[in-house]
Amino acid sequence: MIETLAAEPGAEADDLNASGLLASIRAERDAENTAAARQLELAAHWADLHPPESIHSAAAFTLPGSEHEEPIAGQGCPLVAEFCVAELGTELGMSSTAAKKLIGHALELRHRLPRLWRLVQTGAVPAWRARSVAERTIHATPALTKDAARFVDAQVAAVAGKIGPAQLDRLVAETIKCFDLAEHDPAADPEDGYLSVDPRHATLNDQDVHYAGTMHFEADLDLADALDLDGALAHGAALQKALGSTESLDVRRARALGDLARTQTALDLHAQGTTDARSTDGLPAAREVELHVHFDAAFVKDGEAVRTVFGPTGRLEERHKLLLLDQVKGWCADSRTKVTIRPVIDLNAELSAPGYEIPKSIREQVALRDRTCTFPWCTRPARGADADHVVEYDHDAEAEGRPQPGPTTSSNLACLCRFHHRLKTFTAWTYRMVAPGVFEWTSPHGHRYLRDRHGTTRLDDAGDLGELPGRP
Repeated sequence: MIETLAAEPGAEADDLNASGLLASIRAERDAENTAAARQLELAAHWADLHPPESIHSAAAFTLPGSEHEEPIAGQGCPLVAEFCVAELGTELGMSSTAAKKLIGHALELRHRLPRLWRLVQTGAVPAWRARSVAERTIHATPALTKDAARFVDAQVAAVAGKIGPAQLDRLVAETIKCFDLAEHDPAADPEDGYLSVDPRHATLNDQDVHYAGTMHFEADLDLADALDLDGALAHGAALQKALGSTESLDVRRARALGDLARTQTALDLHAQGTTDARSTDGLPAAREVELHVHFDAAFVKDGEAVRTVFGPTGRLEERHKLLLLDQVKGWCADSRTKVTIRPVIDLNAELSAPGYEIPKSIREQVALRDRTCTFPWCTRPARGADADHVVEYDHDAEAEGRPQPGPTTSSNLACLCRFHHRLKTFTAWTYRMVAPGVFEWTSPHGHRYLRDRHGTTRLDDAGDLGELPGRP
């Protein structure tokens, strides 16, 4: 006879036997699912508190770039005020994009997948599984009507939500066919009247980088394109072997694919009308891809000479990835690679410029300093963001003989993606720079966040800035 002990709340794992430990893990999972279901319910209620009417009542007229009403779920779900997602996201410690997805899933489940919504609220289906269904019904192509979504809801609810991604895709495709949703869809084939979704794609999985510094790339191509590509890779692999390469066929084919990216054989529209579209070797001009790589360097004395030594790993701005120095050396060894070394920029220097326009040198310094959008938990790259005057630039100050309150200086500029730039401009969100690259944000409800190159900290929990270890 095996005795099962109920786990006491907060019991230490070391105090439990095997049966008690399993019971405790199950209890924690049940509590997690209950909390996730409650979070969906609260997210839907947050949307209820921010209907489009809340925008119109707050502003007598609309300015370009100001808040608008936005559909974030499928047909039949209520619209919401665009900027409401930001404050919910910061409270949950997630980006505005993730918060928007959470609210969208909650509205989709409540309004278009009601059976699945009830199963989530009763604990029969975990929230993550229901959200995967909602994600698929929101973004189905062509779009699902409310009745079509209800049909999917009935089928999924009948099996208590236990349906895999492949089965879900087939169910959605069958629903589109049953409800004749492809009739007016440009992607549909008029000959057979059946759903024809173009499966072609070329996708880089940049979220999983192998320790060897490789990424997974997959594609579905047109039949002729696929055969042509296979032939080009076979030719490139054979050429490498003839030149002395001892690498495997798979490696040589992968290298050949990279060579195609740098030396494309298709018509280069950018080079039309120029006389230098081809290099002296007769090959098409290499496509120029700009990457920003940063390595720490040290000066080492070697006898009478001083040489520069770079660290073995660096940072690639694009996709926020680590990079090996040996990889960069390999790129530079390619005779068709153009390498530009820019001078080091002192990120602590105070640069300034007269007027409102931001010179390229200051914009570059601010992008390097901030790395990403400086809004709490936003990870959009700084190089593609707007450079915002933290204290607004007064265009009338000079003409009226007043000091400029918001000068164009390093200490008054911050990188904000376009969404959060608009949010800062048109809502009650405020922020200030407390040190170079360190920003304190305050939400419309008075919650405070510290944002720096280390990430985001909720100041409501951490206390004053001085209490944060390693932070100014």
